[in-house]
Amino acid sequence: MKYPFEAAYQEILAAPESFVEAVFSSLESEFLLLPRGQGFIEYPAFEAAYETLKKVTANFSQLPRRQIIDLVTTTPLSLIVIRSILGFTPPEWAYVASQRKGIAIPQGFARTLDRRARMEPLRPIRRAELKDARLNAMVEVACDLMQEGSPPSNGITLHRLQKADTAGGLDTIKSLAAMGAPYAMLLYERFLGRPFAGHRDSVSGLVGDSLEAAIEDVLTKAGISYRKTKRAEKIQGFDQAPDFIVPDEFNPRVVIEAKITEDDGTARDKVTRIHHLGQMSLEGAPAGKQKYQVIACIAGRGFRVRAEDMKKMLLATRGKVFTLKTLGRLVACSDLAKFTTKAS
Repeated sequence: MKYPFEAAYQEILAAPESFVEAVFSSLESEFLLLPRGQGFIEYPAFEAAYETLKKVTANFSQLPRRQIIDLVTTTPLSLIVIRSILGFTPPEWAYVASQRKGIAIPQGFARTLDRRARMEPLRPIRRAELKDARLNAMVEVACDLMQEGSPPSNGITLHRLQKADTAGGLDTIKSLAAMGAPYAMLLYERFLGRPFAGHRDSVSGLVGDSLEAAIEDVLTKAGISYRKTKRAEKIQGFDQAPDFIVPDEFNPRVVIEAKITEDDGTARDKVTRIHHLGQMSLEGAPAGKQKYQVIACIAGRGFRVRAEDMKKMLLATRGKVFTLKTLGRLVACSDLAKFTTKAS
């Protein structure tokens, strides 16, 4: 099987479908694996914080606000337990508390507090690190919501507290804490919320790191000078900065876009971006030539969904599409070979 980066552009134009299949054959999915990232909470630590909260609340039969606020400062991980009971994101929790208490609680404050609890779950929070009024408001409103439970259904909307543990207020929390949740209900709520949803969101920025690190390793071993751009960085000459520029942004000769995605919508966005780069590479260049070569390095099942999108990417890059499986040929089969300073 011949890969597109091994073929001349005219070959790809003549029979793009066969090269689409070649790329598809080398794409592998890693959706079963998630980066742990900083701040990943192991279950034993989570359970210990849960048991501490359970003790302070006398098995969730009461909600002593002052003691719970003290617990949050001495055992920050209990914040995550409370938020999990509510089923809120940090910004949602801050918003509800702001509305109910009439004080401003910025989303940034809630996110920082949540991150602090995850990064250092057992180190007490010094009062100087937080605004007492904001923390007090968040904890008090959380207790109020747990006490109240969900209002009656109107048949049109679904209240966020209409969950097995919070629907009936403290009574249902206490009941589930005492007997353990029915497995079918846990499965149902997992279905509604996606397994590992919160963790997947928190490490979304790390998903592409493995591919970018692999590209950096290839470039470094070949002694190639390159510029790795930062997220949302502004680079003159590009309306959106590529992930890598060789040798630098002042004289771009090769640009590399890297993406891992298991979602076809995200893949299509990246294809559109690469197509735009391909068009930009032709602006002001002699007919049939490029100002710089455009390379796509991709991974994940999202790119396997639409053959037409892959064909579009192959044409935009003139066949320079690499996957994790073929990354070892990145330098030899592209203009990067012109910039090597080390023998392979």
